[in-house]
Amino acid sequence: MEAQTPQQVYDEIKGHIVKQGSAYSTWYCGITSDWESRLFDQHKIPQGDYWFIVRQCHNDDDARNVEEALLKLGCDGAPGGGDQNTVYVYAYLKGNLTSP
Repeated sequence: MEAQTPQQVYDEIKGHIVKQGSAYSTWYCGITSDWESRLFDQHKIPQGDYWFIVRQCHNDDDARNVEEALLKLGCDGAPGGGDQNTVYVYAYLKGNLTSP
């Protein structure tokens, strides 16, 4: 996965959510340095055919800015996590199997 500008990451994640068709509030967004562990182990996203998206920013400040913009759209989640290695922004459709 190649790093993208904050605008590219935001546009791609927002576009993915719009394509799925549910309200922003039914999606959870966050940032992480290890997206596979975060999504599949911590959030319990089913591997395979499931609505989620992950994009890489150049640095943690860019990732935090994208996360904040997605939260302002109405996505579930909370700002303030991570460290200087937190460059991945993710979003997934919340469901009965996910946490949350």
